[in-house]
Amino acid sequence: MKKYSNSNCTSILGPKFSSLSLGICALALAGCNTSVDEKVSTPNIVLIMADDLGYSDIGCYGGEIPTPNLDKLAEKGMRFTQFYNASRCVPTRASLLTGLYAHQAGLGEMVNPDPQQRPGYIGRLNESCVSIAEVLRSAGYQTFMSGKWHVTHYDYRDPEPTLHRPSWPLQRGFDRFFGTLSGAGSFFTPASLMLQNEFIEPWDDFYYTEAITDYAVEFIDDAEKDRPFLLYISHVAPHWPLHARQEHIDMFTNSYYGGWDELRENRHSRMKELGIIDERFELSPRDESVSSWEDSPHKEWEAHRMAVYAAQVYSMDLGIGKVIEALERKGVLDNTLILFLSDNGACAEVIQGRDTRHGFFERGGTNPEIFPGAPDTYAAYGMAWANAGNTPYRRFKKWTHEGGIITPLIAHWPQQIKPGQITAHVGHVIDFMPTFVELAGATYPDSLKDKAITPMEGVSFMNLLKGELQKQKTHQNLFWEHFGHKAVRQENWKLVSKKEGWELYDLDKDPVELHNLVETYPEKAAELTELWKQWAQRAMVE
Repeated sequence: MKKYSNSNCTSILGPKFSSLSLGICALALAGCNTSVDEKVSTPNIVLIMADDLGYSDIGCYGGEIPTPNLDKLAEKGMRFTQFYNASRCVPTRASLLTGLYAHQAGLGEMVNPDPQQRPGYIGRLNESCVSIAEVLRSAGYQTFMSGKWHVTHYDYRDPEPTLHRPSWPLQRGFDRFFGTLSGAGSFFTPASLMLQNEFIEPWDDFYYTEAITDYAVEFIDDAEKDRPFLLYISHVAPHWPLHARQEHIDMFTNSYYGGWDELRENRHSRMKELGIIDERFELSPRDESVSSWEDSPHKEWEAHRMAVYAAQVYSMDLGIGKVIEALERKGVLDNTLILFLSDNGACAEVIQGRDTRHGFFERGGTNPEIFPGAPDTYAAYGMAWANAGNTPYRRFKKWTHEGGIITPLIAHWPQQIKPGQITAHVGHVIDFMPTFVELAGATYPDSLKDKAITPMEGVSFMNLLKGELQKQKTHQNLFWEHFGHKAVRQENWKLVSKKEGWELYDLDKDPVELHNLVETYPEKAAELTELWKQWAQRAMVE
């Protein structure tokens, strides 16, 4: 990892200007009144996001995968049971970074530029939004990022990948960056690997989850102690491909021969014991596209796939432990808000073929004759295990049913959050921006570089974190759209569509979305449909 240390890195202004110096210059230009000599009382923020992690995967949400570091954060902090993402990697990252719905930030679908040039689908962060890094840096924060960016166009075959430089991390407010621009790829030799604004090659014995951790720790160690910092850790784990260290895979080799049916039942029971769900929560039927474990013809291969997935999650948790240790070593853990979530529900996608858009892999493809995990493989764990990952919910990543959009969220902040709390507060990733603005005493701008900035959409949950529940505001409505999958939530009512045809659920009585009430309450369905249409027009959904 140390092959590419920050001390060897130069900015686009030349070797005399480090990224940290650029951050300080930006503060001066912004007229910031925060002195670097003041003693820090404003909290640090560490925002950690997993990729394609199922709602029930980690231990403190009912999973059997050992995640002791996340479990410790949950034990000493707060767990959310009704917090939402935007159903897929790109829109969630866009909303998390900007406090806007993804279309308003230019990323309603993915990062491919829209041939019709629709403003909600330009494939990168637009000029009408600001990032949390830009806003917090103006309030005196040091801003660091380690991991997956994926809010700008990138193709490893592109001869001129710097064309989209204005939407790279350093250009959107981060002082220091290590990670990848692209959304997926090898964990051993990832495409688009960068340090600051320069593309670099992975070093010997490279494993991306570990490298993300190493740079996150370096950023903490190097941070000026008298100024607060934002650290955004954006993991790729446990997104496909199934790549993990062999010693971690070996830990889970015999763990999953009971199969996905047994796993779903066990997780469902543990979730009730933990208080993540209550007796209202039925276990949804196994997805209609999935066979029973008993009828599965490749049990050894299936169990191995899930073992590699578990190893990916385990490796990520090990890294989170190192981040916690770095905060303790720095003496700032008590005054640091740590947030952990997933960018969407578990992923049912299946990867086929050796020659993928992320490079060539000799044993690529999801094939029962190939046991994944090694660098020359490229496979996914499939719908059956994803169905277990989203226990007890229906559907998957990219859908707007609960299985696609609900996320575990852990909040840990010893100076403010009382330990062991579980909250049913309804929130969304658009809420991070207003929460951070309030926490930092920052100002969200009306304009930037002569461009009008779209107002924030989210609701700060600072009062919830401080235990002042009577002051906590809630959302009147929340909305979703991604590739034709639509939803709106109003209090306990949720209207949702898998591209065509609306379904209506009362989430208070039926949180797993098993009993469609659209014909029972047509007036409510019509009311919510109209609300969704009004939002879609306002939010540039086409």
